Amino acid sequence: MLRTVAADLHVHTVLSPCAEVEMIPPLIVRQALRRGLGLIAVTDHNASGNAAAVSRAAAGTGLEVLAGMELQTQEEVHLLCLFDVIDRCLAWEDKVRARLPVRRNQPDHFGEQWLVDEAGNWEGTDSRLLAGSAAIGLEEAIREVEELGGLAIPAHVDRPSFSLLANLGLVPAGLRAPALEVSPGFLPDTDLAEWPGLGCWTLVCNGDAHRLAEIGGRTALTLEECSVREIRKAAAHEGGRRIEVRWERRPTS
Repeated sequence: MLRTVAADLHVHTVLSPCAEVEMIPPLIVRQALRRGLGLIAVTDHNASGNAAAVSRAAAGTGLEVLAGMELQTQEEVHLLCLFDVIDRCLAWEDKVRARLPVRRNQPDHFGEQWLVDEAGNWEGTDSRLLAGSAAIGLEEAIREVEELGGLAIPAHVDRPSFSLLANLGLVPAGLRAPALEVSPGFLPDTDLAEWPGLGCWTLVCNGDAHRLAEIGGRTALTLEECSVREIRKAAAHEGGRRIEVRWERRPTS
């Protein structure tokens, strides 16, 4: 049976060096439930070490959690990589780490990269620099994520940095992604006129949350279950499944 859930598929934790210290599992779960969400994805920069902790924090609450990552490709394009199974996500993390520059993080410059448990207690620090590009191309990354049973969605394609349109100037022909993510400030009436090629894509709008107030629920998914397979079907409008975005309204004078 199909059901509709509000979702935010782009949520960071304290493992991301640019996230606020409030982005710990129990507070993320509480805020998501306050916003009426049924599904979130944990997508730290080039890492997945806190995804399982958020999933454990959500156990029994009704909130479902996908494990994921926000990969920075060699083109400096950000790519959401989503998985149903934590082991497959961690296998992807191993592949990414092998292709990251061998550099230590500089917390004073980039921020801390904390690993925590489901209660938000500190368990360790990831000392590897996560704020950089992996030596893997966009289309290769999408293919490898799919081979591991995951789903890849180019992130905030309308932003002036770390995006398809800013860095490549276009959406490559034949790109295998099922959907594209746009930022919360995207306005279809004007922005589709600027980037008309986006009009033929299924779009999702997530919070890209680095602080609790940014966790959003603008995207509604109609599907049978909260899985990457069902999200892919929803992006293709298969069997009544669909993705709908509640777009922000233009301010009136």
